[in-house]
Amino acid sequence: MKKIVIPKLLFNFCFLLFISTTSAQHTNSISLEECYQLAQSNYPLIKLRELIDKTNQYNIDNITRGVYPQFNVNGAATYQSDVTKIDIKIPGYNVNIPAVSKDQYKLYGEVSQTLTDFGINKQRRQISAADAAVQQENLNTQLYALKDRINQIYFGILLINGQLEQNELSKQDIQTGINNVQARIDNGTDFKSSLNRLKAQLLQTSQRDIDLKASRKAYTDMLSLFINKIVDDSTVLEKPVIPQMIDSINRPELSVYNLQAKEYLQQEKLTKENLYPKLDAFFQGGMGKPSPVNFLSTNLSGYYITGLRLSWNIGALYTYKKDLLINKNNRDVVETNRNTFLFNTQLTLKQQNADIERYEALIQSDIDIIKLRESVKQSSQAQLQNGVISANDFLTDVNAEAEARQNKSLHEIQLLMSQYNHKTTAGN
Repeated sequence: MKKIVIPKLLFNFCFLLFISTTSAQHTNSISLEECYQLAQSNYPLIKLRELIDKTNQYNIDNITRGVYPQFNVNGAATYQSDVTKIDIKIPGYNVNIPAVSKDQYKLYGEVSQTLTDFGINKQRRQISAADAAVQQENLNTQLYALKDRINQIYFGILLINGQLEQNELSKQDIQTGINNVQARIDNGTDFKSSLNRLKAQLLQTSQRDIDLKASRKAYTDMLSLFINKIVDDSTVLEKPVIPQMIDSINRPELSVYNLQAKEYLQQEKLTKENLYPKLDAFFQGGMGKPSPVNFLSTNLSGYYITGLRLSWNIGALYTYKKDLLINKNNRDVVETNRNTFLFNTQLTLKQQNADIERYEALIQSDIDIIKLRESVKQSSQAQLQNGVISANDFLTDVNAEAEARQNKSLHEIQLLMSQYNHKTTAGN
């Protein structure tokens, strides 16, 4: 059988292609913005949006039908103790005016069409739409609040990831010390107690990995629940870019206050519309005994009446001024709530700005501390290798550098988190 020879270059290319393809299939990543969007779209409260729209449409449809012709059917059967009698006798004439029966019946239908309520109907539709808009914006406010919860979880995971990375560096430094001490023991220049001390520290550092990974799993499980997507150890959380710091406030709560004020203005217009007289065109037809158009009729007979009908509720004038004052007070309440919200939000932004400045200063200090701690550790490593210092001294310097690096990693994540908290608070 002839042996097939594959060129080495082609083999290497195929191998690298396979590795990259496999890695791409198994590596998934997610960004903070994607978490925002997924959390809002999967939150159970999102179902209210469609319900609010449907309710608003039903209300507007019902209000619109208020200007359609109205049809009423009425009937009555009564018996009364006495009736009107006309007892007139004219000499020389045989005049007999029949008496109305004491049992009376009436069944009629009426069709009426308003001629003046179109303005009121329009105002009611606008109020219904304004109320729905307020509910939608309140829903947006509740969904927006999810961003703060996602920030806490997302940056919590990033913080734990940073601590795991620093912990791995510490293990590498300790392992280097173990190798050096082992070499000295082999040469008969050190004691096994020094080696055991380093191994114990390595085990303690490994135990910290267990705690950190357990905490990360708790955070990733919460994030998975929020975004309805699996987040595990293989999921890469992209580090967000530094956001632009803008102190202007553009929160959805401001839209709620604006819409509430507009709704009260619509209510005020409706109050004014209710002051005017109302005019209807109507047609009434039916049967009665006696007939409503001929009260002397003694037989059941049909009839109809048509015309215009004017009504005016004068009582609305009694409360008109107070209704306007109540409406103005409601708008003042909305404005007070708006100003209070802006005041509290500005206070929060000032505190967050102070936190950002503090973390920036701490990071600059961390950089200087790490340089010094790294220099000391390298010197200790050389001294340990030469038998000048003990394992305890070396561990002290290793832990000091590890603590300095962890502090920098912590402050960097806290800075980024403060910047995104600021962005979320401002609504930009």
